[in-house]
Amino acid sequence: MTPTGVEQACAAAAALATTPLTRIIVSPFTRALQTAQPFLRTHDATIVIMHEVRERAAFSCDVGSAPDLLAERFPHHEFDHLPRQWWHGGLETVESTVARADAFRAEMAAREDRATTLLVSHWAFILALSGRSLENGEVVHYDPAAGDPAAGDPAARAALEIDWDS
Repeated sequence: MTPTGVEQACAAAAALATTPLTRIIVSPFTRALQTAQPFLRTHDATIVIMHEVRERAAFSCDVGSAPDLLAERFPHHEFDHLPRQWWHGGLETVESTVARADAFRAEMAAREDRATTLLVSHWAFILALSGRSLENGEVVHYDPAAGDPAAGDPAARAALEIDWDS
């Protein structure tokens, strides 16, 4: 991560320092794993690495690393459950990204610990999940039990219809 990215991650962790967290779900992209590090210093939470919350692979930095390489770089996390190539092999369609977000939303809505779970993910996935376009390091509180954020909300629907490829 860049020095600015490190500052943003530390600021987000500081903003949530007193928020009870029992679980932190992290994308296996290196930048997400690095973003999660400051939270590990402030919270004793279970870390779950989920390739389902990855970016949609729109840019050259969206090529992932094999689980064995990630395990070398981040030995305090478990990567054995990841497929050898867990990232999308090319540009994932918006529909596929939205489908992943819908499945994740349903899974999280059914969990009792959803209010104490932190997600460290990426712009496109968070947009598909929450209907909001966030800046790097921005924190948003989101209740997955509320359902599809774009349902019945023209502004949220418009956010999902933006040009995702520019």
